[in-house]
Amino acid sequence: MRASGILLHISSLSGEYGIGKLGREAYAFADFLKKSGQKYWQILPVSPTSYGDSPYQSFSIHAGNPYFIDFELLEKDGLLRSEDYKKVDWGKSGRVDYGHIYEVIFDVLRVAYENYKKSGDKACDEFAEQNKWTADYGLFMALKSAHGGKAWCEWEKPLRMFEKAAVEKARKKYADEVGFWTFLQFEYAKQWTALKEYVNSLGIDFIGDIPIYVAYDSVEVWTCPELFYLDEDKKPIDVAGCPPDVFTAKGQLWGNPLYRWDVMEERGFDWWIERIRSACTTYDVVRIDHFRGFESYYTIPYGNEDAIIGEWRKGPDMKLFKAVKAALGKQRIIAEDLGFITKDVAKLLKASGYPGMKVLEFAFDPEGTSNYLPHNFKSSNCVCYTGTHDNETINGWIAASDRKTLKFCRDYLNVKRNRDIPWAMIRSAWASIADTAITQMQDFLELGRDARMNIPSTLGGNWEWRLQGGELTDELAEKIYDLTRIYGRLSSDK
Repeated sequence: MRASGILLHISSLSGEYGIGKLGREAYAFADFLKKSGQKYWQILPVSPTSYGDSPYQSFSIHAGNPYFIDFELLEKDGLLRSEDYKKVDWGKSGRVDYGHIYEVIFDVLRVAYENYKKSGDKACDEFAEQNKWTADYGLFMALKSAHGGKAWCEWEKPLRMFEKAAVEKARKKYADEVGFWTFLQFEYAKQWTALKEYVNSLGIDFIGDIPIYVAYDSVEVWTCPELFYLDEDKKPIDVAGCPPDVFTAKGQLWGNPLYRWDVMEERGFDWWIERIRSACTTYDVVRIDHFRGFESYYTIPYGNEDAIIGEWRKGPDMKLFKAVKAALGKQRIIAEDLGFITKDVAKLLKASGYPGMKVLEFAFDPEGTSNYLPHNFKSSNCVCYTGTHDNETINGWIAASDRKTLKFCRDYLNVKRNRDIPWAMIRSAWASIADTAITQMQDFLELGRDARMNIPSTLGGNWEWRLQGGELTDELAEKIYDLTRIYGRLSSDK
């Protein structure tokens, strides 16, 4: 079925409380998607952010980001008064200031927690019983608080090594703090579930991301070190990244711990099966980031300052995805197959049956031979993006491109001015044979480089862009709707 959607992370929604929330603005954006004739709302990982503010480096693969909890909904449930949060200085509304939010948000959420305890409601206990992961996650976050936010690898050895006696003692000592972090997950899940039910009721599905790797400072690495390539003291031996290429002379040093795929295979890939089960419950469609890493993955010696020195190692390949299918049945998965794609990676993608990705910002090499040019698409089983969260906005791409590239781009899109490229590129994506076409909200708004979401391998200034309010007009919705109708991407219920 031909369809289309818009990429906009929850954090980028407008609002007065420092960051996008799961309340009014989220429902308003869902309504905008409906008016625009869209089938998909694509977002980034909704996990809690840690150092660097990246949703791809999280404390937990299961937890939701407490920053997204809506205060007005908490007030509606009797857990907050308006003065509890409206008198707080949330900083400038133009961009997300993660450091400032971290300093002020938990005081407000603790007020809600204290009011919840007084209410006598037991729903949070039932949530914790149904979501066993909250026990270790709550303890992990409680211990981080007790250690001034330090990573688990800096805690005293008995806790760092997850020794049973020390852990059980900590569970008792920090029981109320564990309860607080569990409460946040309960409230987040309640608000997310309500939003997802509303979005789905409009005939719209969520596309959500899961990173291939997890953060070193995460509850998963702390509690399950046997699944990761660590030494006896739980320090990484080699870490993840990408080798040098035409975009990055020194490669990309991600620093994530690598998996012990042999151990995971011996266990029937149960950890990955549960991870994908969780993601497919959270989202309707799951995009797996860095899919090529399942065929072969790049390893960098721990402690290196860049990714120049490293080696490729074989991944689990189809064995993993056969196990996932056997356990979960057929799931709706998108494979992020960008980067250095070998014949073996292409073979894995074909065997999986998952749609890959085509990114138009990569397409306009003046030679005209790129596989990302729409007329070179070999199959409709793909998702065509104008750009992703890791790319420039289209106008930013124009500003950064050379004259030959832009000349070829204008000729290909049949426009005479650079200013006409953004909508012409969107039109090209919508007109392509790809089953699904996705564009960032920034590009529908024709925004420049300041609206870029992320510059890979950099710290600071990323993940901050937000809508300002007032952009989601009926006129824009109608323009997107007409484009979607013309190219046969309207859902059957539109």
